[in-house]
Amino acid sequence: MTGTPPHTGTLAVLLAAGGGTRFTGPSHKLLATVAGRPVWKWSLDAAIESGIGSVAVVTGCAELPLPDGVECLHNPQWSDGLAGSLQIAVRHAREVGVGSVVVGLGDQPCIGADAWRRVANAAAGLAVATYDGARGNPVRIAAAMWRSLPVDGDEGARGLMRARPDLVAEVPCLGSPVDVDTAEDLARVERLLIAGP
Repeated sequence: MTGTPPHTGTLAVLLAAGGGTRFTGPSHKLLATVAGRPVWKWSLDAAIESGIGSVAVVTGCAELPLPDGVECLHNPQWSDGLAGSLQIAVRHAREVGVGSVVVGLGDQPCIGADAWRRVANAAAGLAVATYDGARGNPVRIAAAMWRSLPVDGDEGARGLMRARPDLVAEVPCLGSPVDVDTAEDLARVERLLIAGP
């Protein structure tokens, strides 16, 4: 049988392309060490550990030494905003024939594998992790929704969730959605990771 492969399975996507311009440390924020590992490695390890499917990372400004088995999707226009990175991920998802993507961010090291699994297992076309009632990441986007995602700008699925609240399932998760934008954030994340769940 030839043609387009069936849309089955899930692709875990880590968006890690941005410039991290607010971070004042000696390296890109994703490369900064927190609790013994680079920021991005905590995020990637959670996506891998979740076991929800194959894993891809959209890279851009920072060069990340990805392990074998993780697909590198480079975004040469990373400075144009998040939407372009998400479109690269969706294009790859179409090529490999999965039915959904679960998208997280490389600068959120306090989101664990369980959050990825919970969101991936949601039945809704759009599913978003919540932490103490507030929406965060990761986000599950079924293939039927991909055409409605923005093609430019610095927003991912948030606009789609605002436009189609009837399609959104909120998934309560453990962990913290704090992201590393500044050196102060890095210190806060370090405390959270050392404290554990």
